[in-house]
Amino acid sequence: MKKSFLSLLAAGGAVLLVAGCSTHDKGPYLPEGVKTPAYEGREPVVLLDPGVQYSVTCSGVQEQMLPDGRLEVVAHLRNRENRRIEVQANCVFKDLNGFSTGDETPFAMVILTENGTEDVKFDSMNNLAKKYTIRVRQAR
Repeated sequence: MKKSFLSLLAAGGAVLLVAGCSTHDKGPYLPEGVKTPAYEGREPVVLLDPGVQYSVTCSGVQEQMLPDGRLEVVAHLRNRENRRIEVQANCVFKDLNGFSTGDETPFAMVILTENGTEDVKFDSMNNLAKKYTIRVRQAR
């Protein structure tokens, strides 16, 4: 009885040892693909929250270079609902390659009346900006 218990215990330990060794780390891993597309790299206007995605649309964006080489961007935000909503918008200015120039405006409060359209204007602080991303989120 004692011999069979010891042999059973040794066999169980061997199974655990083999199972434990087979799950060791096998080295570096490949990066995982993102589950949501990188909209901020492709789209000029990004609606960040589900509520904003339902309630707000951007009917157009105007951009122009100022005489001193800075970029000015005006977004036309439209309320799609029959109630007044408050959102916040900011702009991240980017270079030709799409990388941030370090010029990001603070979030500004935008009050959209019932089915109304408001223009939001952003100016870059330097002449490095060639592209941009306007981000809109729910007011906090």
